[in-house]
Amino acid sequence: MVVNPVVMALSRAGEETAHRVARALGAALHGRAGRVERADAFFPDALEHARSLFSAGVPVVGVCASGILIRAVAPLLADKRAEPPVVSVSDDGVVVVPLLGGHRGANRLARQIAEALGGMAAVTTAGEVALGVALDEPPEGWVLANEENARAAMMALLQGGGARLSGEAAAQAGWLADLPEGDAVEIVCTAKPVTMAPPDLLYHPQRFVLGVGCARGCAPEELEGLAREALAAAQVAPGALKAVATLDLKADEPAVLDLAARLGVALRLFGAAELEAEAGRLETPSEAVFAEVGCHGVAEGAALAAAGPKARLRLAKRKSAAATCALAEAPLPITRLRGRARGRLAIVGIGPGQAAWRTPEASRLIAEADTLVGYGLYLDLLGPLAAGKLRAEFPLGGEEARCRHALEEAGRGKNVALVCSGDAGIYAMGALVFELLDRPAQAGGVSDSARRVEVISAPGVSALQAAASRAGAPLGHDFCAISLSDLLTPRDDIVKRVRAAAEGDFVIAFYNPVSKRRRGLLAEARDILLRHRPAGTPVLLASSLGRVGESLRYRRLDELRVDEVDMLTVVIVGASQSRMVELGEGPRMYTPRGYARKMDGGASGRG
Repeated sequence: MVVNPVVMALSRAGEETAHRVARALGAALHGRAGRVERADAFFPDALEHARSLFSAGVPVVGVCASGILIRAVAPLLADKRAEPPVVSVSDDGVVVVPLLGGHRGANRLARQIAEALGGMAAVTTAGEVALGVALDEPPEGWVLANEENARAAMMALLQGGGARLSGEAAAQAGWLADLPEGDAVEIVCTAKPVTMAPPDLLYHPQRFVLGVGCARGCAPEELEGLAREALAAAQVAPGALKAVATLDLKADEPAVLDLAARLGVALRLFGAAELEAEAGRLETPSEAVFAEVGCHGVAEGAALAAAGPKARLRLAKRKSAAATCALAEAPLPITRLRGRARGRLAIVGIGPGQAAWRTPEASRLIAEADTLVGYGLYLDLLGPLAAGKLRAEFPLGGEEARCRHALEEAGRGKNVALVCSGDAGIYAMGALVFELLDRPAQAGGVSDSARRVEVISAPGVSALQAAASRAGAPLGHDFCAISLSDLLTPRDDIVKRVRAAAEGDFVIAFYNPVSKRRRGLLAEARDILLRHRPAGTPVLLASSLGRVGESLRYRRLDELRVDEVDMLTVVIVGASQSRMVELGEGPRMYTPRGYARKMDGGASGRG
C-alpha cells in the first residue's frame, strides 16, 4: 500500500524550502517544535521522529543535513527491499540526496523535488547515473517480470553494451527509449508470457483487468483454475494484469480474495448500478444475473468498468460450475485504478501513549489509514503521525458508536484505524468490533457492507505490561487480569472471579479499580485477598504510565487504601510468593517462577 511521504523541517533556515517541497509532493509538513513556525504537525526530537516514521514505512524527506537522517534510521536498517525511501534536501534546496531506497522511489522523489526547486538530484545509483534509467524500477503501469535478471542486464550495459527493444508494447515503453542500442541485452515489452534467460529483460504493460464472479462458497481452486485458463487462452501473462474486479457483494468472498492475493494484484469493487452502466458493452448479458444482483453481467462488466471507457473485452465470459471470469484490455498501461478497494479496519493498540512503546506495526497501520477513529486523547497521543488525516473523535462512554462508525466507514471502502490505548484486545475495542459483526442486523448489528470489510488487529503494550516492566517482574509467574468496573459485568461475577484468583494464588492486575461512584469493590477485593495471602504481599499502584506524571507506588496488601487509587491507576497485587528487592535504582517487585526449587531438586537428584 502506497504511503504518502512526510517532509520534515528542522530549522528556520530550511522552513521555506520545506514548504515548497511539501507543496510539490502534496505531502504533510512536520516541523521541529520551537524552531519552525508553520507546519501541519510538530515534533520535539528529530531523531526519534524520523525513526518513528521510517519504522512505520513512511517515506521521509528531511530538509536538513544528511547525517541527521542517517543517524536516525541506521539502527533500523535490515532489508533494503522493504525499507521506505529516505531523502535529504539542503536548506537552500540546491542539493537533493536520495539516501535510502533509490530503487524504491527515492531517486524518483529526489528528481521530482529537484525539478520543483530548481536544484540538483545527487543520484548515485550506478545504472541511473550512467544510463538515466533504473531497469528494476519501471514506471507505474509496467512490471519487470524477471527481476532476477536486472543486475546482469545492468552490468552488460554499464560495460559498454547496448539494448535491443522488441515486443508489441515496445512503442509504449518510452522510459527505455534513451538506452544505447546494441545486442548485449534484449528487452521484450509484451503482455504475452515469455521466458527470458539472463541478461535479457521482460517487461509487461499492465493493460488488463480480470473480471470475476462466483457463487457463495466457491472453492478458491476452482476460481483460480478458471482464471489461469482464461489468461492462457488469451495469451496474457499474469504480470500484465493490473487488477481483479468484481461486484461489491463479493468483497469478502474467500475465493476472490485468494485469487487477487495469488496473482499479486489489487482487488477493485463496483456496485450493481456501476456494472449495469457497462451493459451496452457486454458480449454475454444475462437476464438471470440481472434478476439476481441487479446488473446484466458481473465478470464482463467489472473487467470493463475497471479497465476504463476505452477498454474492450479481450476474452468474453468463461464459466465453470460455480465461477465466471472475463478479461478486458485497455489501450495503454493502466496507471489509475477505478472502483473501490475493499475497506479495511485496523484495530490498533498504541500502548500507554509514548511513541517508543508503540509497535512498528501499529505505526504502519496508522500511517496507511485514511481515517482515524477513537477517543480524542488517544488520537492526540499519536502526535505528528496523525497529522493530515481525517479524525472521528468520540467521548468516553461512546464505545459502541465509535466501533460502529469505524466499521461503517470501512464498509464504504475506506482504510480506517480504530485507535485504542494499551492493547486493543484487552479491555478495549477489539471485542466490541467482533461483537457488532456477530450481532444480527435486526438486533443492532452493522450493515452488510460493513460485514464485508477486512478486519485486522495490531497488538500493543498493555497497561499491565507497562506497569510490570516499570516495577521489575511481578508477572513472572501465573497471573490474571480482572476489571472492577460493574458497568458491563455484574458485581457478583466480579467478586466470584476475585475469589477464584485469590484461591488460585494468581498475581492479579486490577483494571478500572475505582470510579467517582464506585469505591467499594477494590476494598472488597483487598479483603478477599487478605484471607488467602500474607498481609505483607506487595502491591503496585501504577498511574499515567509512559506519560507526563507517571507514578509508581508500592504498598503492603493490608495497607492498600482506596483513596489513593483513581481510574488512571493499574493495581497489581502480588501472589503469596511475590517479593520486593532493593536495588540502587530503587525497589523492584518480582514473582519467582520456581527456578530455585528446580536447582535444589537437580542438586539433590530429584530433577
